[in-house]
Amino acid sequence: MQFKDLKLNKPILKAISEKKYEIPTPIQEYTIPLILDKKDVIASAQTGTGKTAAFALPILQLLYDKQNEGKSGKKIRALIVSPTRELAIQINENFNRYSKYTNLKSAVIFGGASIDPQKEILKKGVDILIATPGRLLDLHKQDIIHLSFIETLVLDEADLMLDMGFIDDVRKIERLCPSQKQILLFSATMPHKVVNLANTLLTDPERVEISPTSSTTKSVNQILYYTPKPQKVELCLHLLRNTIKGNILIFRRTKHGVDKLEKSLLKNDYKVASIHGDKSQSERQEALNDFKKGKVNILIATDVASRGIDIKELDAVINFDIPNISETYVHRIGRTGRAGNKGTSYSLCSADEKSYVISIQKLINKFIPVEEEHPYPLDPLAKPEVHKKAGSKHKKGRKSEGSKKKKKRWY
Repeated sequence: MQFKDLKLNKPILKAISEKKYEIPTPIQEYTIPLILDKKDVIASAQTGTGKTAAFALPILQLLYDKQNEGKSGKKIRALIVSPTRELAIQINENFNRYSKYTNLKSAVIFGGASIDPQKEILKKGVDILIATPGRLLDLHKQDIIHLSFIETLVLDEADLMLDMGFIDDVRKIERLCPSQKQILLFSATMPHKVVNLANTLLTDPERVEISPTSSTTKSVNQILYYTPKPQKVELCLHLLRNTIKGNILIFRRTKHGVDKLEKSLLKNDYKVASIHGDKSQSERQEALNDFKKGKVNILIATDVASRGIDIKELDAVINFDIPNISETYVHRIGRTGRAGNKGTSYSLCSADEKSYVISIQKLINKFIPVEEEHPYPLDPLAKPEVHKKAGSKHKKGRKSEGSKKKKKRWY
């Protein structure tokens, strides 16, 4: 099948042919006809499989057809809600490319940037709005955004949206839109909480699942290293010196962890940049552009900030911290090994993260090969570290019942 077989109009086909799109990916092949038939859709596929085009192309088609019928004005008729700034910007860039030969206008709004320029763009009128939840609700409250003409609502990266605590905002946004609308929910993974949300918002949805939530792509070679937590930085440096080359994305669980690792790598003369939620939008965009242009070859990010990173030639992913949500592991390593390329994921596991590895292996239904030949091995009998809360007081020689329970669970 080719894109011309999907009943897309000439202006859209001309735009995507310039991008060398000829054969739709599976998620596009199955989803585009459903959206054109105005069905509600819940769709999941691994990262890098063309999910944005899967909803952007049919939305443009539907809006263009109505525009040509003379039924349009510059009112927001399609709303795409995105969890992060980077992803919102990326989606808008794609809409601009695909709508090149139409008169349809799109705009993007997000927090962490000046609100006044966004207001000016909206006052000129747009057909398609891409927005992060907080800024969208803020501008709606200021009577700048009106959602009463929405025909299609897209919830993109729904799993991350819920992980970030946006569920109440998402429900509020949905209620602000007309009751009669098409809802499309897209996600890289499909945990139960996303399915539950879809069941409450969507009407008799068609489900498209190209890859199971638990699957990991065969193009990514997975390697696991057990090491003491205090020696993770040294192991990371050892791997960068001797094993891992090319463009590398390193995941850390916290913003503080990102900053700390970045300082360590800079001290060792590595070209590195970082992104996380405390950085301004301009700082995050500069770091991402430097990585894409090859000014730096290592990018360190939290999971939240990493959504929207679209890098075609990523050689390796390092899980410096093992994710405590198993589906997140699938999403992380899916950043490499895209578009027919090979990639490798390296996971550094300390004693207190072993349970996360067990959960991940159950999810993906395979054991991750362990590399034992390295200078910083973990003692097989090592116990997980127990961190006392700051300011807590314990009487000497006494152990809490919680500590005993943790021991029992570990062994």
